Amino acid sequence: FPLTHSVHTLTGPAPPTTHSRKTAAMRSYPRNSPEAAARIVALVLISDGHVCSSEFEALSRLDAARDLGLEPHDMPRIVQTLCEDMLMDGFDGGSILSHMDDGSLASLMAEVDAPELQGKVMRIAAAAAHADRHLSDGEATVLDAIGRHWGMRPLTPPRADPS
Repeated sequence: FPLTHSVHTLTGPAPPTTHSRKTAAMRSYPRNSPEAAARIVALVLISDGHVCSSEFEALSRLDAARDLGLEPHDMPRIVQTLCEDMLMDGFDGGSILSHMDDGSLASLMAEVDAPELQGKVMRIAAAAAHADRHLSDGEATVLDAIGRHWGMRPLTPPRADPS
């Protein structure tokens, strides 16, 4: 998953047909595992159909991977795995969120139930979503879903120190 490009497009032009929302089949991770937490952050990253280098740079500045219990090189792998799961489940472009129903989001959120880890995920996800100084509808929707499923309000992201 190369990070040298400024923007990685995950979706092409929307096909002329409409998408029916369905429960996406995702691999499961152990409850409260670093991978389960990172996948929720990854969902925010891909929710607008693009993963910008500024989002990965913000994750790096915040040392997000290590904060979640991962090595820095693991985060791109988690994003790629999420994309592969969605493609295997029949995702064919358009809005990523039109492919996932609330049950799919709820099952992903249920894999992280430790309040301290939930707080870390929300903080990191909010920072990543705001890294490009634009909060897309998809990013806002996923952040709202995280807050709804975990009973917390989406956070205003902390400013990552650029040094």
